[in-house]
Amino acid sequence: MAPPGAKEELARLLGELKRSRGLSYAELGRACHLSRSSAHRYCNAEIIPSDFATLESIATACGADRTAKARLHRYWSNALGEQASAGPPRAPAALPGIGGGERVPPRPGPGARRIAVVVLAAVLVSTFLLVRGSTTPIPAAVEAELPEPPEPMWAQTPTPLDPGLFGVTVNSSTGAMPTFGVDSVRFWDSHTRWATVEPSRHVFDWSVLDRLVDGARNAGMSSLFTFGGTPAWADPAGPRTLYEDGSRTSAPQVLDDWDEFVKAVVQRYRGRIGGYEVWAMVNDAHFYSGSVETLFAMTRRAHDLIKAADPGATVVCPSMGMLQNSSAQRTLERFAALGGYDYCDVAGVKLYQAGSAEPPETMLRLAGDIDHAFHRAGVHPPIWNTGTSYDVPLQQPLPADKAVDHAVRQYLVGLFAHYRRVFFYNWGGTKIPVVLQPDGGPPTPAALAVEQLRRWLRGARIRACGQGVPARLPAGVWQCRFENAAGPFAIRWTAKGVARMTAEPSPRTGGPRDRNHYPITAGDTLDITTRPGKKNVG
Repeated sequence: MAPPGAKEELARLLGELKRSRGLSYAELGRACHLSRSSAHRYCNAEIIPSDFATLESIATACGADRTAKARLHRYWSNALGEQASAGPPRAPAALPGIGGGERVPPRPGPGARRIAVVVLAAVLVSTFLLVRGSTTPIPAAVEAELPEPPEPMWAQTPTPLDPGLFGVTVNSSTGAMPTFGVDSVRFWDSHTRWATVEPSRHVFDWSVLDRLVDGARNAGMSSLFTFGGTPAWADPAGPRTLYEDGSRTSAPQVLDDWDEFVKAVVQRYRGRIGGYEVWAMVNDAHFYSGSVETLFAMTRRAHDLIKAADPGATVVCPSMGMLQNSSAQRTLERFAALGGYDYCDVAGVKLYQAGSAEPPETMLRLAGDIDHAFHRAGVHPPIWNTGTSYDVPLQQPLPADKAVDHAVRQYLVGLFAHYRRVFFYNWGGTKIPVVLQPDGGPPTPAALAVEQLRRWLRGARIRACGQGVPARLPAGVWQCRFENAAGPFAIRWTAKGVARMTAEPSPRTGGPRDRNHYPITAGDTLDITTRPGKKNVG
């Protein structure tokens, strides 16, 4: 039995951590991608999350050491036990436009439609869910502690999607590639750092990079090479990275060494590598500890060398993470003030949740911070999301059904934020919250769901994204609208729970195609869930 007062002990420790850092609830919320009210509720143990990642992110923002985090984990575990022994909490009242967990009977009609709507809800003709056949009960609707999107609704002239939209970072050196459908691959954590490729000055080992580049080309995928990891010979006194190759976080002492390496890579792979990311995670000292001025010089020189050797290659500016923090934003703004973004085709950023269990839609708070930083800097480049946070391997794995939802919505949220490409971290590895496919293993249900989303969007043009009432949707429903040769369609989902809406007229209803596709009539009740679904619309 949990010890008495576990909830109070948890709140006391969280309060101590918060006070030790001198953070307000608003500041703590910004650091952890939470609203101010959510930070207050977590710190006072009014909410006890089922996943420790949220509290761990709060502790990290407060500068907690390993001992304090271990105590926090113990108090959290005790509080969960105390809460369970007290019985389940009373279900909240349903919000307008959002139902509970029960099914709503459809309008009277043919038996096929009655069965389709009652049993499969919105798994209908052109209204079906990714990775069909899940038997997980739909959770009751609850109030989601999510940020307001930076733009509740945006619309544009239908615009083709980037052909490399669906990307993954390859965490493998074998040369094997995803066997499910993706468009582009990024090489990082794949034994392709500068220190590995050029272990001694002018001595190159191309074996791993050759395998990866050939593997991507054979699979029909574009590739992005990421520079980083200065060799020890280029700066013997520089701080070490955490990698086993002895690489340094500092810039090379002589930038001519940088020029020679960039030139060697691009001349060898011109026409075969589609893009070059100038450095990885430059505002994280685990990856880069040099000055912004030197980073600008490296970017300008790399741009000129890449474009001279391969004019069609895409230059991606050094990727920046932790952009919820003002210090990281200042790095971005300083780089912009020096003119860094004038020497890139695309900006690289890290867009991610505070913890693996957080809904992907919480990333839009961080996307808003990033957008404001670019706006203050007076630059508005196209953006690629090239990864996640440094601590992602420490986060808890997600259950299979939740992993499917989160994997797919990572890409949809990227579109919602107007990002051109999303590189999921990662492919090939297993020590991450959502595994797509181990190197040598089969694709997971999450990977197959991503592949299904990619099929839906193949050849599509995006028209609009919106959420809730401003987008003429029930509260809690998220949507992006597209069109293709067959006509307009929408992809809809919720961040939490179930929302109900009435089916609008569609020019294409027709009869059943197979056992998973059923007809739908205007006026039928649809359940929108955390599993994104596609619907033809008028």
